[in-house]
Amino acid sequence: MMNVEEEVERLKEEIKRLGQIQSDGSYKVTFGVLFNDDKCANIFEALVGTLRAAKKRKFVAYDGELLLQGVHDNVEITLKPAPPAVATTTVV
Repeated sequence: MMNVEEEVERLKEEIKRLGQIQSDGSYKVTFGVLFNDDKCANIFEALVGTLRAAKKRKFVAYDGELLLQGVHDNVEITLKPAPPAVATTTVV
């Protein structure tokens, strides 16, 4: 059984696999594509719950609170771009 952090990381991977990269480095996918994907169906017992956890942690953005299959199939889910890596310097 995965914990929430692991599920959110897997969700980010699946959004990258199924989504389209945008010019700002984000990825977009519709809820219907994510929900109807066989691999996602096998990974996530509660896709909507995982999406809510990812939204709460500000990894993804989408309109609304609760997404329902069929009704919200065209809602775009945006995986925000990763923050730039901070360069570290060694002081001698």
